[in-house]
Parts: sequence; structure tokens; C-alpha cells
Amino acid sequence: MQQKDRFELHLDVMIVKLQSCQKVTELKSCSSCEFYLRCELRTDYVKSVYNSMSKGDTGGFEF
Repeated sequence: MQQKDRFELHLDVMIVKLQSCQKVTELKSCSSCEFYLRCELRTDYVKSVYNSMSKGDTGGFEF
């Protein structure tokens, strides 16, 4: 089993935080939230997903 790097570990933390928020607000998706476009938690989550995929490199990457 391959060990997770710091980007993947941070993503795991962000997933837990995001799911916790959704549970507290009783929503199944962030898109249903009134704060969707200005939510710092969601913005940080999206950045962590990008960083996990790009491993912190800037610029584009392919899926």
C-alpha cells in the first residue's frame, strides 16, 4: 500500500470538514447552500482537490 503524501492527507482533512458542515446544515450538497459561492471552506476544499491532483505544481494538468 502506497503512503499518502501531504496533499492527499490535507484533502482527507478537508473532506471530513466539508462532510461535517453538510451534516450540521443538513445538506447533501454544497450547491444547495445559501453560502455556496462565498464559502471559504468550500474554496479551501476545491484548492485541496487541485493540489492533491497536481501535487502542488502550478499550471495545468490533464485528467
